[in-house]
Amino acid sequence: MTTSDSTKSFAAAASAGVAKGTAGSGQTNDVGFKTRQRPDAIRNSNIVAAKAVADAVRTSLGPRGMDKMIQTGNGEVTITNDGATILKQMSVIHPAAKMLVELSKAQDIEAGDGTTTVVVLAGSLLDAASRLVSKGLHPTAIADAFEKAADKATEILKGISIPIELSDNDSLQRSASTSLNSKVVSQHTHLLAPIAVQAVLKVINPAVDNNVDLRDIRIVKKLGGTIEDTELVEGLVLDQKTIGFGAPTRIEKAKIALIQFCISPPKTDMENTVIISDHAQMDRVIKEERQYILNIIKQIKKTNCNVLLIQKSILRDAISDLAIHYLAKMKILIVKDVEREDVPFIAKTLGCKPIASLDHFQQDMLGTADLVEEITAGSDKIVKITGVAHPGHTVSILLRGSNKLVLEEADRSIHDALCVIRCLVKERALIAGGAAPEIELSVRLAEYAQSLSGVHQYCIRAFAEALEVIPYTLAENAGLNPIATVTELRNRHAQNDTNAGINVRKGLISNILEENVVQPLLVSVSAIRLATETVRSILKIDDIIETM
Repeated sequence: MTTSDSTKSFAAAASAGVAKGTAGSGQTNDVGFKTRQRPDAIRNSNIVAAKAVADAVRTSLGPRGMDKMIQTGNGEVTITNDGATILKQMSVIHPAAKMLVELSKAQDIEAGDGTTTVVVLAGSLLDAASRLVSKGLHPTAIADAFEKAADKATEILKGISIPIELSDNDSLQRSASTSLNSKVVSQHTHLLAPIAVQAVLKVINPAVDNNVDLRDIRIVKKLGGTIEDTELVEGLVLDQKTIGFGAPTRIEKAKIALIQFCISPPKTDMENTVIISDHAQMDRVIKEERQYILNIIKQIKKTNCNVLLIQKSILRDAISDLAIHYLAKMKILIVKDVEREDVPFIAKTLGCKPIASLDHFQQDMLGTADLVEEITAGSDKIVKITGVAHPGHTVSILLRGSNKLVLEEADRSIHDALCVIRCLVKERALIAGGAAPEIELSVRLAEYAQSLSGVHQYCIRAFAEALEVIPYTLAENAGLNPIATVTELRNRHAQNDTNAGINVRKGLISNILEENVVQPLLVSVSAIRLATETVRSILKIDDIIETM
């Protein structure tokens, strides 16, 4: 047998092995012969898996997007069209598909909005990349060209953006409204958008701050009423109720103490026991307990404290019945079971300091407020503290809803609206919504591709075409003719009508800025950057190696 014959037979055996192997396993079996699958088979498997995830959320894009009902293993139901929430709850097994779930999470952390857009965009870019690979282009060349296209896209977006000031309340509200319009609670946009804007502006100093800590905005969800009853509280809302029969439920000119110690008799360690042999000893124990509690309460009363917030205790009761009785007689309002993680927020809001032991119970540790009252919220009661004398930069939102599903979705929607305003604090620039920036990028990148030569020109043109998935999907979800809509959009943008976008409400193409559909620059820039990075990562994978 000649050398060329042996080479041919080796190649034939290898191809037969690939044909008989199982897809995606990374290894193939044949009689007495083993070989690895070809890298493009692995790559295609990854692209198909990632595109399946993108297709799953594609119908949720835009104001006319559909909602998903997600049922967990224990029977809990979630209704949402938020891309990050849908993907987080989905059971994804394929490692490449998991990358798109992580991509959505990254966009949620970076921008807070555009979580569906970023996944749909990544799916379209992967589709474009798979077509380029099938034509014989090397994945590394495609990845480099996509990176170049993303840089150019960022530059173009910054060029068409409109700078804003944080004092421009209307622009901020328009951005929040655009985000809320695609949510389940879109009919309440007129109420929730101003609340989101006011909440962010109250926790920052617009002159110096370039970020927002959303932990300074506390959302308290209470079942009952409707979303119309949602309100912004300049002060504090506690979802615990007051305790004690005869204790006050409303205190004016309140002096508030936040304590982290227990007002109850000390207990032994869990493995120890105290044996009492006669009644005299029993009486002495009860008398000592009473004296111990009275000493604590006298110290509290000495500071003129009239509102007591008590941290939740695990080892023993935070407050005993006897202590509640004495405090109620002294007309002190009591709230117990304050969660440990809420303590820093409460202390910051009320301008008080947490008191860890009785020795530190001094007047300078107390916070003051004009009014502390217990109010009814639906079937439950909450404590509201307003008119804080030395407030921190914090705010509370009391969110109401008629059922749990609506309440949870309203919470997610307000979070997205807050994130949109945070984006504008980070990067103070707006761009048009309604797929106007994507189609503008598509047109401008296609022009830019003409100035290049070789593989880059071909790849950047494919990148530009892939961006058209956003207007196509928006039109499709709104019940319009997607091909006619995208073609007309392309023509309008070719004639330098930069702000032409899809008006979903009227079902036509119009100047989207005049319709007040705007979004932060950071959302679109972040979506393109993150989607391109993920696509590059997936393209460069040529094998999946499983370890035991």
